[in-house]
Amino acid sequence: MEFIPKAARFMALPDKFRLWRGGTLSTAQVAYEAVGCLNASQDNVILIMPGLSPDGHVASHEEDMSPGWWEKMIGPGKPIDTLRWYVICVNPLGSCKGSTGPASLNPATSNAYRLSFPELSIVDIADAAAYVVRALGFKQLACVIGCSMGGMSSLALLARHPDLTRSHINISGAASALPFSIAVRSLQREIVQSDPMWNFGQYNQNSFPKQGMVMARKLGLISYRSTREWDKRFGRILVDSYSEGKENSFYPRFAVEEYLECQAQRFVHQFDPNCFLYLSRAIDRFDLGKTMGCTSQEALQRLQIENALVIGVDTDILFPLQQQVEIAEGLRASGANVQFQAQESEIGHDAFLVEINKFGRLISNFLIKISSVPPVHYCLEKVYVNE
Repeated sequence: MEFIPKAARFMALPDKFRLWRGGTLSTAQVAYEAVGCLNASQDNVILIMPGLSPDGHVASHEEDMSPGWWEKMIGPGKPIDTLRWYVICVNPLGSCKGSTGPASLNPATSNAYRLSFPELSIVDIADAAAYVVRALGFKQLACVIGCSMGGMSSLALLARHPDLTRSHINISGAASALPFSIAVRSLQREIVQSDPMWNFGQYNQNSFPKQGMVMARKLGLISYRSTREWDKRFGRILVDSYSEGKENSFYPRFAVEEYLECQAQRFVHQFDPNCFLYLSRAIDRFDLGKTMGCTSQEALQRLQIENALVIGVDTDILFPLQQQVEIAEGLRASGANVQFQAQESEIGHDAFLVEINKFGRLISNFLIKISSVPPVHYCLEKVYVNE
């Protein structure tokens, strides 16, 4: 089941695109969107590497005016100012939102790949994004920005394509997954697969593992936020709804239960279960050090980058602050000019999506510092390529 934004653009990957853990993809593609103005020297291009669930629609634009997933961060006069920057956001390979993944048709069978899709890695996501950038004609980016899983794929991109960018912003990212995070995602995958409707990946719209996805999403939501936010936002408030005539309904429910249910139900209708399993597993297996044949710290020290901004959140339990400290220290040891910010927040991992003022100020100041790019008063012809 695919959920493709209406303004998605597509870049065909080379035939027999080789994946890092083995296997190839034929007639594969990557979905992306671009917003902003490209200057004459083409040195104002920013690449956004998103987390597990977002699509390429990062901000509204003339072809799709609906709000993007980082709408308050990107646009004219916003922290990532599209009067100065040309912003490309790629949907990760393996997703269900335009890029080829388990929900896509396998050209060899004319059926969805499902579990026949080759094992996916964060390296593959990085390689596919790098291919899109180069196929669009850009030799070097001004900056790569990665959030959450995108922070991982950004590091993989720096390792695999050292000439592709001058600067990097890593937000709540990591060089590898920690045991607690692996445990959470592992349980999420077990919950999805334990739903009888999952049927070893052979589900459809009429027989769909809805309950498994709802429960897995609830567990994920708990890890995305902090206990301080739950306390402040919901407390022990009870809701008035009840389930008349149902046995063991256990009503009334707490407000936090209602919130989790509402958010999880929305997610069910926005993401494919098999794609969720593949991307989740790719996060757990990522290790920058193994990618480069050394330890994570040694790998970070080998990355070739001029400037970096690394942001972590003090209440993040999924990608805890120690992981961003590791990134900052490693990049600094490589010779990069690194700015590190341990951001105080009650939100937790999702803070970069919510507290735009705090994160936007840091990002805007960093982008101004690394470049003297003036506002673009006219746009060159759009550099969209459809293949």
